[in-house]
Amino acid sequence: MRLREVRLVSGLILGAFLVTHFGNHALGLVSVGAMEEARRWFNLLWRNPLGTILLYGALLLHFVLALQALYRRRTLRMPFREAAQLTLGLVLPFLLIPHVTGTRIELALTGREADYPEVIRNLWTLSPESGARQAVALVIAWLHGCLGVYFWLRPKPWFHRYALGAYTGALLVPLLALLGFAEAGKTIAADPDLLNAPGPPSAHASLSAIRSSLYLAFGSLIGAALAARAIRVAWNWSQRLRITYPGGRVVSVPRGFSVLEASRTAGIMHPSVCGGRGRCSTCRVRVLEGLEGQPDPTPQERATLARIKAGPDVRLGCQFRPARDVSVVPVLSAARTRLTMTEGSSRAARGQEREIAVLFCDLRGFTSLTERRLPFDTVFLLNRYFEVVGHAVDETGGHLDKFIGDGALALFGLSTDPEEASRQAVEAALRVRQGVADLNAAYGSELDEPLQIAMSLHAGPAIVGEMGYGNATNLTAVGDTLNAASRLEELAKELDAELVISDELARLAALRLVGYKRRTLTMRGRTAPLDVWIIPDTRPLSSPRSG
Repeated sequence: MRLREVRLVSGLILGAFLVTHFGNHALGLVSVGAMEEARRWFNLLWRNPLGTILLYGALLLHFVLALQALYRRRTLRMPFREAAQLTLGLVLPFLLIPHVTGTRIELALTGREADYPEVIRNLWTLSPESGARQAVALVIAWLHGCLGVYFWLRPKPWFHRYALGAYTGALLVPLLALLGFAEAGKTIAADPDLLNAPGPPSAHASLSAIRSSLYLAFGSLIGAALAARAIRVAWNWSQRLRITYPGGRVVSVPRGFSVLEASRTAGIMHPSVCGGRGRCSTCRVRVLEGLEGQPDPTPQERATLARIKAGPDVRLGCQFRPARDVSVVPVLSAARTRLTMTEGSSRAARGQEREIAVLFCDLRGFTSLTERRLPFDTVFLLNRYFEVVGHAVDETGGHLDKFIGDGALALFGLSTDPEEASRQAVEAALRVRQGVADLNAAYGSELDEPLQIAMSLHAGPAIVGEMGYGNATNLTAVGDTLNAASRLEELAKELDAELVISDELARLAALRLVGYKRRTLTMRGRTAPLDVWIIPDTRPLSSPRSG
């Protein structure tokens, strides 16, 4: 069993204890007698030798695994939910020590077990600050457990269907428990005859010493983990490597950092739904350069990648710890990440106007080609083509907006100036053309005729933002620039040309198009004409990055 499964199982044991404990408290809404009667069943479950070993073994194991997680973290920068879960888990033992010494340890030393009336009297009337501390401890324990279950279940495809009920239950369980405890406290305060006599004070000095020892022990364990982590970090910083992100951003981190930890260290937005536990694949990255010589995927990473049928150049950002310099691009929401880094997530969500470059590409004559092929062959070929387009856009820093049939739309300039966006778009188009040529070389014997590409490039203003409904929401763009680019792609098909470029994009990318035909188009619904360049064959066209 892997450490993640051990942590999960130990957490679920502690969660079961909390549910029964909260349920016992909630019976205070009925009567103190009902609480006391339920306590007998509670004790049968948790105060027998097996239940005691299971409970305290799970508690100690869970704490040790939290220390291990603290030690292994290369950076303490993390999303709020992850930080909250880790912090609550480390604080929890200190809040539980007074309760444990006052119940389990006192029982072991004196042989006397306090019943509910006495416990409530002590916590509600004699020492209300202890009662408040105990309530806070239970709520913190519950929050810690809920966060753990949330990270575990959130990647499951069915979770969203039951999320509302789960959230409601997570809120009601501690709320009913606290209300039950308060009702019992008021009942006992109003009727002192319900109280049993206090137990003998002979063990109080011993309990105080044990409590202090437990505080010191847990504090020392946390201090040792932090000290060991500081020593390891200091050593690793002497062995640094470079991780390159889209747009040329380079992050230098110690050897042993995961790509996700490197992103967080540099403040780069990097999605991770499961909290970096290797369960959800949302942090996956495509390795553009430096894949050779890297550590093999762990069993956890391999299983997750196999589930999504990822290619050999795709790794989980939270599990991939490069051994040498590497260049990567986040697969999911990469462009949205770059946009939120520079503009702010709330603004991106509601939309903004930006100067962008647009690439449309489509396969010419593909519909007739599919009529002569089996469905499986068609899907296979399309996926290879989509892979070519995806790689070309990712490697040049663009955002792959969507696939439409055998066509694709890509956006450039979500975090760069229009000139750089235009150069990126031209470079992507050239890479798409070369990728299609490689497909023809690889599968030429299976094709009746070579695959032919039709592309268009245009630059101008567009509204960029999160658009759609429900799960179909994504970062996209709308406006005249996209409509014009779509019309240029249709023109490329009509003219049997590989590429049609608007004069605006050619100017921004500083392209030299001497010898190519230039036309002025009048488009329906557009008042101003559009000057374009017709490129029948893109092979002689040089990359603007090399010029």
